[in-house]
Amino acid sequence: MEYSYPLRTDWATDEIIFVVAFYEVIEKAYETGTERENIMNAYREFKKVVPSKAEEKTLLREFEEASGYSSYHIVKSAENAASGEMIKGTLK
Repeated sequence: MEYSYPLRTDWATDEIIFVVAFYEVIEKAYETGTERENIMNAYREFKKVVPSKAEEKTLLREFEEASGYSSYHIVKSAENAASGEMIKGTLK
């Protein structure tokens, strides 16, 4: 797929790296599956950059519109999964 990640121009380079890494983990969860810990670690780093719930919702909605991948469903699945469990997203 070809689309742009939703990013903010006021973020530092390391912040952009954390946010892009989170988006990539979500993509991997849909495409091949990934371990719960990978998702949760990436989400924790994402939340350091985007602590606001409102901004998080905006970014995740923009990402879903661009990619078709729901970050919310992957994170919720990971939160409810056991340690070491593989998470695999399914498209609607």
